[in-house]
Amino acid sequence: MNYIKAKGVEIPQLPQSKSYLKIICIPYLREDTNTSIISDMVEKIIKKNHIFKDIILALRSYIIKVSPKLDMAIIWIDIWNVQNSNKAKDLMNRYFNVRSNIMIIRGANMNPNILQCKNY
Repeated sequence: MNYIKAKGVEIPQLPQSKSYLKIICIPYLREDTNTSIISDMVEKIIKKNHIFKDIILALRSYIIKVSPKLDMAIIWIDIWNVQNSNKAKDLMNRYFNVRSNIMIIRGANMNPNILQCKNY
């Protein structure tokens, strides 16, 4: 069992694992500018939105542009999850709004920017 220390007292915590999600249908460029979205903006959106309550990011988000011709992005987020994956299951296939845009959360494989060692 894992423990976290809060105010000098150790509190038991369930074992956790990472779950991988992606947010689709998000514009790559910020409204009224020609600058692309960045991880800090994504983290602010997640902190403000009620569907992400009690969600802790395991890593910084990873953003890619879908296509050179489209102004759309995919954002990969890795979250800390309890071992039965309830937090990720609750988020999958949910919609949320950011200004006039509707985003969709989907399940994903491991974040594409993380390299794994192949030496066993």
